[in-house]
Amino acid sequence: MAVKEILAGMPWWVKWIAIPVIALVVFGGLITSVLSFVVGLLFKLLIFVALVGGLIFVVRKFTSSSSSRGDW
Repeated sequence: MAVKEILAGMPWWVKWIAIPVIALVVFGGLITSVLSFVVGLLFKLLIFVALVGGLIFVVRKFTSSSSSRGDW
């Protein structure tokens, strides 16, 4: 028997409510850990980009001011 044949005789609420709830209960921890890993990775990437951008800004500011002074 195929899954379509099994689900064909079931009421709508079993297909659209009960089965997704069971899947969330069974795989909820895995889904949560994957989502937290992805969000943490994106946060670290954002911090990395901000720090590199700040470093470039500071280096350009100091190199432009020191070259205009000519004594550094």
